[in-house]
Amino acid sequence: MERIEDPKCLSAEVEDQKDELQELLQTLDRQTNWNGTPLAKHNEFWLPTRFLRPILSTQKYFKAKDTDIILCTLPKSGTTWLKSLTFCIVTRNIYTIDQSPLLTSNPHTIVPFFESNVYSEQENPDLEHIPSPRIFSTHIPFNILPNSIRESQCKVIYICRNPLDQFISFRHFILSNKEKDVEPLSMDEAFNMFCQGIDMFGPFWDHVLGYWNAHLNDPQKMLFLKYEDLKEDITLNIKKIAEFLGLPFSLEEENQGKIEEISRFCSNESLSNMEVNKTGMLLGQTKNSSYFRKGEVGDWTNYLTSTMAERMKKLMESKLEGSGLMFKTYNKIDCERRWQFGVPFSNISILPL
Repeated sequence: MERIEDPKCLSAEVEDQKDELQELLQTLDRQTNWNGTPLAKHNEFWLPTRFLRPILSTQKYFKAKDTDIILCTLPKSGTTWLKSLTFCIVTRNIYTIDQSPLLTSNPHTIVPFFESNVYSEQENPDLEHIPSPRIFSTHIPFNILPNSIRESQCKVIYICRNPLDQFISFRHFILSNKEKDVEPLSMDEAFNMFCQGIDMFGPFWDHVLGYWNAHLNDPQKMLFLKYEDLKEDITLNIKKIAEFLGLPFSLEEENQGKIEEISRFCSNESLSNMEVNKTGMLLGQTKNSSYFRKGEVGDWTNYLTSTMAERMKKLMESKLEGSGLMFKTYNKIDCERRWQFGVPFSNISILPL
């Protein structure tokens, strides 16, 4: 017999959830991010308070299937790109490029976030109707992912970006979507907060390190990617993603140029020129166009000083010492063109992230 929910019971349940959330918030450290976003420190991470309830719902109710694919990132670390690539890789035998849903829907609609889509409207939505493999995404730190993700055989892909470019890209994104009555802090003040770890889903270094260590512990379950590596060799990384998901490209597909086709289709230039991404809003709050900017490695040199960069370098050396994770801030050509530090290239081409 079909279960019929009593509206009065549902209303009471919602009110109880609100009360529980308010009680929890009373126990947490609180901050306001540089753009006015209220943050609460939960399990050592600064989470936007508007996402706290959906994150708790994700932890409580999400039941991962072995066939699920979970894409994890910090904001503006290559999330949109990773979603587009993964979707095209997984569905390449279902949709031809000229029939791809990405032509009519923003990547964030096709691959929804746990915290801002899946669990934002309902406490426990029915996800059983979604065909496998289900693809979800999240900015949730590794240590507060649902237990079912860690315990199942589902695949997790994480992509990170050097902190200087990630900070600048996120700042542009936020400013392009800011409310009219909000006056954000200056670049210097915002960067200072970032260096203190006070940032959405930050601290940066703890977020990255959590997924890095998970990758080291189980590379068959966790694929760790770097934005800069994808920029340097997208073909290699498309093949890496496909193989990790158990969907390697056949020799015939490679000879047909399938990898290059996906690469071109999912490029920032291609996606940004699609009509669906030029206009409209995502969830009525965010401009579709704001997800597509330069996507350049080393764009931070147009906005941050060498003193800021040096501060970040020392901070990363301290926070992630011994992790073994290193990462380019920009390529050599860009470095030579934008010489900032007056020291050999070998000393500034990488940060020990």
